[in-house]
Amino acid sequence: MSEALEITYRDVEAFGKEGVLMVDLRDEEARNYGIVPYAKWIVPEALEEHLQEFLEYSKVILFDVNGAGSVALAKHLRERGVNAYSLVQGYSGYLLAIMEAEEAAVSFEERLKNIELSIRKKFHKELFTKFAKAINTYEMVAPGDKIAVCISGGKDSMLLAKLFQELKRHNKFEFELVFLVMDPGYSKANRLVIENNARILGIPVTIFTSEIFDAVYDIEKSPCYLCARMRRGYLYSKAKELGCNKIALGHHYDDVIETILMGMLYGGQIQTMMPKLHSTNFEGMELIRPLYFVREADIKHWRDYNGLHFLQCACRFTEQCAMTGTSEHSRSKRQEVKELIATMKKVNPFVEANIFRSVENVNLSTIIAYKKNGVKHPFLETYDDPQEYSEEE
Repeated sequence: MSEALEITYRDVEAFGKEGVLMVDLRDEEARNYGIVPYAKWIVPEALEEHLQEFLEYSKVILFDVNGAGSVALAKHLRERGVNAYSLVQGYSGYLLAIMEAEEAAVSFEERLKNIELSIRKKFHKELFTKFAKAINTYEMVAPGDKIAVCISGGKDSMLLAKLFQELKRHNKFEFELVFLVMDPGYSKANRLVIENNARILGIPVTIFTSEIFDAVYDIEKSPCYLCARMRRGYLYSKAKELGCNKIALGHHYDDVIETILMGMLYGGQIQTMMPKLHSTNFEGMELIRPLYFVREADIKHWRDYNGLHFLQCACRFTEQCAMTGTSEHSRSKRQEVKELIATMKKVNPFVEANIFRSVENVNLSTIIAYKKNGVKHPFLETYDDPQEYSEEE
């Protein structure tokens, strides 16, 4: 493609925003991870509907997740008479430019101090208290542990690392931390975003590489599931190599309740995302989820309060989904369930807590069958016991 079709965000800032329209081509799920405040959201298939509007601007700048798809769309609009450009590196390029500008405006030391202070003061109840509650309730951390805090580059895992640093500061007993980042094939821009955020947040990350994104890119059925399983295995292996006995992941309260509903609606089963698990393939290793009680809205509030910018999953498959805007890709099952819960909450404000408590209050006498260790047990096995199955009159 012609270089004239592409423009950096630094150049956008240089000639100002008057007469310029920024167009966000990402899907709704991608936008949940962060937006360009003054950009207009238009999915790729709807661009033709806005052609007349585009002609009113001196420049129309398109961006997707990484810039891969917006170049072709900019060229198409050029052919229709629109002075269109593609933003180099897409949303990732925007993040890098914003980080550079913010770093020049505020000293690194001052910004880190304010971020850590926000955890200790403003967000202590919403974040650290709930983090500590999950650790205590489910006995996640013990003396002598060496925990690999796994950082994907998103808001959840980055916050998890900061909360562990705060816990370590209190140091009621000795345990060690390793902040582990696996690069499964990120673009150069995405890796830079992760490295810059780790520096801003004062997290001493250990980065290792794999080729997982390449391995799953051509898989048509459930590539995200396969990717997640492979990433988990690589993380366990590296953590064990480093002498760790636990890995910590950044799944939060909203992930838990969404998983419960997804299992029922799409999997035909009642299950939840457990707060901790023993590893099947790595003896002596455990998985823990210390954000188990932390709400996603509070994580977003902390992120935005501190002006932080994080990645979503940045594999080529996700980027392609966000670029195409096709319904089967852009609306994941988790996003559908997230929207369903939000709708139900408008009628019943306690619906989220009730979903969470539902897997704490399972009454086996009202279950037709259950599974344990892979074996199905129908209620008929114990039906002749009147104490188990009797109607209340």
